[in-house]
Amino acid sequence: MRILFTVFALLIMAGQSFANEVRLPHQGLTVHAELVKADTDWKQKPVILMTHGTLAHNRMEIINTLQTVFKDRGYSSLAINLSLGLSARKGMYDCSAPHTHKHTDALDEIGLWLSWLKQQGVKSVVLLGHSRGGNQTAWFASERDNEAIQSVLLVAPQTWSQEYASKDYKKRYGKDLDTLLTKAKRMVQQGKGQEFLKPVDFIYCKDTSATADAFVNYYTPDLRMDTPHLLNKLNKPVLVFAGSADTVVKGLDKKMASSVKRANVHLEVLEGADHFFRDLYAEDLADMAVEFIEGQE
Repeated sequence: MRILFTVFALLIMAGQSFANEVRLPHQGLTVHAELVKADTDWKQKPVILMTHGTLAHNRMEIINTLQTVFKDRGYSSLAINLSLGLSARKGMYDCSAPHTHKHTDALDEIGLWLSWLKQQGVKSVVLLGHSRGGNQTAWFASERDNEAIQSVLLVAPQTWSQEYASKDYKKRYGKDLDTLLTKAKRMVQQGKGQEFLKPVDFIYCKDTSATADAFVNYYTPDLRMDTPHLLNKLNKPVLVFAGSADTVVKGLDKKMASSVKRANVHLEVLEGADHFFRDLYAEDLADMAVEFIEGQE
């Protein structure tokens, strides 16, 4: 029994030796990411750079699971934790905290970590984003393409329409989005973008506070918020995953069928999967992703 326990403990320690937190300075903040190495030669194969979803974090279930299943298949990954304007942030964003972050802040942070991987000697990177992080990843790839990016994996990426955004805000909070947006834009025009709207309902947070700059950035109509729109601008191979039971990003497959006309963009619909691709769906996703990645080499 003692021998079995010792062997088990050594296996755990060996697995932990391939995972470590990396911290970097960024615009006066500390940002961090979880690096999971598949083996000691982790730089020799494409490394998967992962971005989480709305107000979430890099240790949430789907990201943690994907890092594990990719490691099992011989692929290393770097799961970044978006700062959302806070230094060394961990866990879900606390809705009581003031919101100063912007949707587009993620582009700079994805770029920071891509540069870090290149500095470590990584030659090939696969970008992966989930939900809002999928949109931010696609936005980055469409406007800041890089020779190190081998391909792009988008897991239930965000869709958007101005009509839906207004209706959803009204349904969720009982308030008119356009009225608040007009107020926030006026504040920005007056040089008061760093001043707070409070109380204000912001993303998933009721009665919180958010700067006018943040409110304008998240809510101003912009087709780039719609991932299918961005897919027509991506030049790298792209694989999009949709879950047939996804109640968060609904109708992604139909929207892509009607608006995406690029041969480099591929779609996989996993029957029965929800927004978070739990359990065996993550295994299926990883199998498809690895086959796609290796098809580009």
